[in-house]
Amino acid sequence: MVRVTTTNRRGALRAGAGLVAGGAFAVGCAETGAPAHPDASATRPHPSGRSAATPRPAPSPRAFPRHPVQITHGPRTDAAVALTFHGQGEPALARRLLTEAEREGARITVLAVGSWLDEHPDLARRILDGGHDLGNHTQRHLAINAMSEPGARAEITACADRLRRLTGSIGTWFRPSRAPTASALVTRLAQEAGYPHVLSYDVDSLDYTRPGAPAITRTVLDQVRAGSVVSLHFGYPDTVVALPAVLQELGRRGLRAVTTTELLS
Repeated sequence: MVRVTTTNRRGALRAGAGLVAGGAFAVGCAETGAPAHPDASATRPHPSGRSAATPRPAPSPRAFPRHPVQITHGPRTDAAVALTFHGQGEPALARRLLTEAEREGARITVLAVGSWLDEHPDLARRILDGGHDLGNHTQRHLAINAMSEPGARAEITACADRLRRLTGSIGTWFRPSRAPTASALVTRLAQEAGYPHVLSYDVDSLDYTRPGAPAITRTVLDQVRAGSVVSLHFGYPDTVVALPAVLQELGRRGLRAVTTTELLS
């Protein structure tokens, strides 16, 4: 039997205290980081190659004083464009499109429909984790300019509530549904909901008419120029096929595809 002396007992106590302190330090370090999203894993690779253990913070709307309330394009002097997507449709196509954009080094803006987020809530975090802008495209994608004031307000705020619940923010942008621009009433309601600007566009890809990938590519590239905001859609296979060719030609022209926030900053 080993005899425990006073010296041994003190040494054991010191060693035990060191282990406890070391464990407390490790826990403290883990708790000082941003909390992981419930679906995140420390070992799950991020689509863009970075760690997905800590979710990307969700930005809030910003005011850009040098730009009008209703934005159709950014500065014509900067070699950048914003590709903006109406967010609804088959989620597998949305994921493919995001992957294609990231493969080409592009960042896009997604204006999500609230009912689509209700069905596919994971896509809100997928969009943000890719470094893209995420915004509000109304709750049910109805003709918002033709709605009554209470109805239009409900469409805007319901989608904003979904975004806030999923990401902690109402999103960076609002775009009216089924209209290229917002009426004066809808613009006011969007501002009251917390969006300083309404996001329109100056290039319509017409991809929703299903003209085929070559036609989508031609339509965009014939009209796009520095500062353009391009309207495209999730949910159409031809848009996914056209995207790499669009991005590669933009690159040859010296134009970068950036988020709308980056374009206006």
